[in-house]
Amino acid sequence: MANQKNEPTKGQGMSLGRRNFLKATAGAAAGAAVLPCFVPGKALGKDGATPASDRIVMGGVGIGNMGRGDQRNFLGRSDVQYVAMCDVKEGTRKGSKATIDKKYKNNDCKTYNDFRELIARTDIDAVHCATPDHWHALVVIEACRNGKDIYCQKPETKTLREGQLMIDAAKRYGRVVSGGSQRVLQDYRRVVNPCWEGKNGKIKSINVKVGPLPMECNKKGENVPNGLDWDMWLGPAPWAPYHPHRCSGSYRINGTCWRSFKDYSGGGMTDWGAHHFGGATFAIDVRELEPNKVTFHNDGGKKYATCHYPNGKLLHHNFPGQGNMHVIGSDEKVEAKPVPKYAGTGGIYGDFIDCVKTRKKPFRDIEFAVHTATVCHLFIIAYQLERSLEWDTVKQQFVNDAEANRLIDYERRTPWVL
Repeated sequence: MANQKNEPTKGQGMSLGRRNFLKATAGAAAGAAVLPCFVPGKALGKDGATPASDRIVMGGVGIGNMGRGDQRNFLGRSDVQYVAMCDVKEGTRKGSKATIDKKYKNNDCKTYNDFRELIARTDIDAVHCATPDHWHALVVIEACRNGKDIYCQKPETKTLREGQLMIDAAKRYGRVVSGGSQRVLQDYRRVVNPCWEGKNGKIKSINVKVGPLPMECNKKGENVPNGLDWDMWLGPAPWAPYHPHRCSGSYRINGTCWRSFKDYSGGGMTDWGAHHFGGATFAIDVRELEPNKVTFHNDGGKKYATCHYPNGKLLHHNFPGQGNMHVIGSDEKVEAKPVPKYAGTGGIYGDFIDCVKTRKKPFRDIEFAVHTATVCHLFIIAYQLERSLEWDTVKQQFVNDAEANRLIDYERRTPWVL
């Protein structure tokens, strides 16, 4: 991670650095004889494009399956200037650079194997991250420390401890940090709207069906392909021999991709759970809260669990007889509330960019995203230990349970420590 002595001050970011520089150079030029210069109308926004001085300068870290989609969305915006990308696969770097250079009709895009080099650039305002899950916390915290706003794909955390560290970094350095689950608002309106409109009365519970749990990876080692920095791909994860299934970005969570394995992810419980639990917590309006208890059930071999919120609402996982996103309400009338929406234009990507400009909280603010991930991790640990647990939301630890507390985080390989 970057040396603490070189950290930017809180509040430093996109506009202050570049625009103060422009003002300073303009003032210096005012007292000197200069040659006349000609600025293209497009740079000034005269053809309808966003003026260069108002564009958000961006880079991307992790340009795999989801990363390509994120890059395409940011690259397609007139208020974004995309200048750099990072990936541990040489082929991905070359392909991504070609796409970016083609967009801008130049050869200016810089590529990196180490994300720290990209994040350290002073001309970059914001970053998007779509690495495997075990890298998310490190990339987000490093971005915040270097004065960058960041859009991070879900699930935002691999462990419970990482979440609070990410929230603290965003607050300490005054950064805009957005989670990346577009489905929370876009896929679950049929569930969200009736709840917020009061049509279900006072909400008692909601059920989510998702899985599977993460598994061990015992794949036999193979030769590392040319152009892949395998040690960097592993990063903080335990050392393991290369196997294509370990680093495959496939969305099939069946033991053939990194999303399946506990060293890199939380399996389907976090991968799809980030979407489903995100939609569920949004629907019953507990995004700002964390559960303080998870109850494990085993009824005749049928295992399911329930997260309990301080306000009495329940979030079930695989409750028998209830479908995904099934809501149970009451006859008690509640006042309708407007459903929160994205800022700006262009969905969740536009929401992030608008908030970079306005410094407002994005729809999937890191705190909301982390609270969703916390639900996933609490369920995973309850199933792993097969018992109920109490979660202290202030101390961020389990109550009187040393065995459970050992599962809050894992030992990272140096130098990738948090």
